[in-house]
Amino acid sequence: MVDYHGANNQSLYSAGEQQTYMEQENDWDRDLLLDPAWEKQQRKTFTAWCNSHLRKAGTQIENIEEDFRDGLKLMLLLEVISGERLPKPERGKMRVHKINNVNKALDFIASKGVKLVSIGAEEIVDGNAKMTLGMIWTIILRFAIQDISVEETSAKEGLLLWCQRKTAPYKNVNVQNFHISWKDGLAFNALIHRHRPELIDYDKLRKDDPVTNLNNAFEVAERYLDIPKMLDAEDIVNTARPDEKAIMTYVSSFYHAFSGAQKAETAANRICKVLAVNQENEHLMEDYEKLASDLLEWIRRTIPWLENRAPEKTMTEMQQKLEDFRDYRRVHKPPKVQEKCQLEINFNTLQTKLRLSNRPAFMPSEGLFFAFFAMTKLVHSQPVLLNHWLILKDICWTDGKETMLTQKDYETATLSEIKALLKKHEAFESDLAAHQDRVEQIAAIAQELNELDYYDSPSVNARCQKICEQWDALGSLTQNRRESLERTEKQLESIDELYLEYAKRAAPFNNWMEGAMEDLQDMFIVHNIEEIQGLITAHDQFKSTLPEANKEREAIQAIQAEVQKIAQYNGIKLAGNNPYTTITPQSIDKKWEKVRSQLVPQRDQALQEELARQQSNDHLRRQFANQANMIGPWIQNKMEEIGRISIEMNGTLEDQLTHLRQYEQSIIEYKPNIDQLEGDHQLIQEVCICQYTHTETIQEQLHEYRTSFNHFDKDHSGVLQAEEFKACLISLGYDVENNKQKRTGIMDSDDFRALLISTGNSLGDAEFARIMGIVDPNNSGAVTFQAFIDFMSRETTDTDTADQVIASFKILAGDKNYITAEELRRELPPDQAEYCIARMAPYTGPDAVPGALDYMSFSTALYGESDL
Repeated sequence: MVDYHGANNQSLYSAGEQQTYMEQENDWDRDLLLDPAWEKQQRKTFTAWCNSHLRKAGTQIENIEEDFRDGLKLMLLLEVISGERLPKPERGKMRVHKINNVNKALDFIASKGVKLVSIGAEEIVDGNAKMTLGMIWTIILRFAIQDISVEETSAKEGLLLWCQRKTAPYKNVNVQNFHISWKDGLAFNALIHRHRPELIDYDKLRKDDPVTNLNNAFEVAERYLDIPKMLDAEDIVNTARPDEKAIMTYVSSFYHAFSGAQKAETAANRICKVLAVNQENEHLMEDYEKLASDLLEWIRRTIPWLENRAPEKTMTEMQQKLEDFRDYRRVHKPPKVQEKCQLEINFNTLQTKLRLSNRPAFMPSEGLFFAFFAMTKLVHSQPVLLNHWLILKDICWTDGKETMLTQKDYETATLSEIKALLKKHEAFESDLAAHQDRVEQIAAIAQELNELDYYDSPSVNARCQKICEQWDALGSLTQNRRESLERTEKQLESIDELYLEYAKRAAPFNNWMEGAMEDLQDMFIVHNIEEIQGLITAHDQFKSTLPEANKEREAIQAIQAEVQKIAQYNGIKLAGNNPYTTITPQSIDKKWEKVRSQLVPQRDQALQEELARQQSNDHLRRQFANQANMIGPWIQNKMEEIGRISIEMNGTLEDQLTHLRQYEQSIIEYKPNIDQLEGDHQLIQEVCICQYTHTETIQEQLHEYRTSFNHFDKDHSGVLQAEEFKACLISLGYDVENNKQKRTGIMDSDDFRALLISTGNSLGDAEFARIMGIVDPNNSGAVTFQAFIDFMSRETTDTDTADQVIASFKILAGDKNYITAEELRRELPPDQAEYCIARMAPYTGPDAVPGALDYMSFSTALYGESDL
């Protein structure tokens, strides 16, 4: 569906601008209509164009000058292509009623900034073919071609540039105009193949068969692109210069058809992306709710058990209760804590995704976190009930700790392992400090038992003394291990810094050596002494850098030696190689020795041998040149003398024959010199060296940008002014109407702003300042090619908003305020189409039909503006 409405919503030009534009574009040469061929083409093309729009209203015309006479279908045509309502027509059959209707149509055309030249209602009512065709051409210009305008006041140039760019890659196609460039039909087929290659086998088309080419393009366009056949192949081929206006009208239909298809594809892609994000978020929400529900159920079952404070009657029962609690802490609680952590990770991930995609935040049930907090408090308070028993029984914590503190695992550890050991040791120290209170409580209990004359006080005192001695020993061992770990950490950090410095210097040095090895082993091909002398000079320069390179090598090796020195002095057993690089000192020495002792001498020898060969070749060339410079003039002189004999004809035939035999004898005597020259030439051919050329290619996209940039750079200054910049963007197919989030506005001059508004772009001062601030931050008034390339790359990055999703659905729905399930299944992948159908509410607007779905509320719900 072609949308002309965007260009008709505002008053477009001041009076002067209207006159300038329409006088240029509406230069209707009525004398041309005297040519029957052109009139026939225009009549057929304009009729087909009108019917392509009138069929949307359920009608059509048969005779263009007869069917518009009463003005009714003319008003209907303007309503269809503009999307606006015209004044109510008069239904009478009298001439005055027809004139009034036609005047209403002409007034509406004039209100859109179009100046009608010598076209009156009476002429249309009278069926004047010339005036009727002129009026229809004016309508086509205004509503079908003007919105393609890219420069000043001419719509033709923008359409022509679009055609040239799209057909540039095709052989035998050179679009320079809208008449003879289209006669062979290849340009029409190229336009279709560029956008829908599956419809046409372009390679099978022949330039010498224009009728077949034209009919093929017309039939494919009508069948697959919904572009009615507006031209006859025979009329175009049999006319020396086809009618330009007919061609332009037909080609503009291709422009709008492909533009609409591209918008639909972009809309479908945008909806698919948005729905994919929404589906992923819903899956995350469902996973979160399931995991949270399972965890909450476990907490609710566990809390009553933790709340049970009833004392046990026997020690066995108390021990069993303690074992149950320990089993809970070791077996049951850790995986649930892990599930809670995973739940928090999922929650944060979901919230981040929702925020980045402009969706409303997810609000989970608060019961889970309150329940987990309550359970944690019970877990912490439960040991209080068993405190006394733990003090007397749980003193085996120190078992195995001395062995752990005296091991020397840090001697073979890496820096990361040392840091891990330190963290582990810090945790042990925290645990040790936590048990300090317990030891003090044990001592207090022992003292209390002594004061109570406990029967087994000596045993209790001995046990308490042993615990205190073990505790003091643990404190001393803990301090010693910390000092050893910190000392080793400091030494390994020094080694790590040396490793890093080694890697930073070894990598570029190794790359330099590998590059040098590659260069020294590369085959070289030269053609003269100058080239080999250049290579020798470059090689000498390379050799002059070797002493400095050797110093760098020695410095790198010194770093590695320092690492070994620190390790040996401190008794550190280095584990593995340098963690920052795989380049070893041995590999560096091996490559250096190969460069210095093998490759450099070999290169020296090869260059000297090639120098000798080139000197020999040069000697042969000079020798050949000397002989050729001598023999050439001799041959030329003999040819002139023999020629004079045949021309002057002096003496008798016998005398002339005698002279010729003398020349023959002198040539035979001179032949050894020619044989010598031929031998030298053979030697030159044997040592001849072929040359190769290389060409560079440019990426297709950059070439397209450069071509358009140069086209609009009229003064060849290398920069674009604001007007030129905007025209260039439109010629590249930049969407200035529907890409709202990019807010493309480029110019601020009044006359060019009017042209922008005519293309449907609502441009404000703030928008202009934003765009020019990007491409021209220094306010120089000009846009460079680099700034232009950066802007195009940045502005084509796709983003999405609720308004854009609504606009995309509107395109898929054919500009309707609702969409049907059939349209969704036709335009979207099956899973996403069904996703939309399941979630879209029925449409209840005044224009609703059975099965209509409300895509507007669905789109706003995706972005949190209403409930989905």
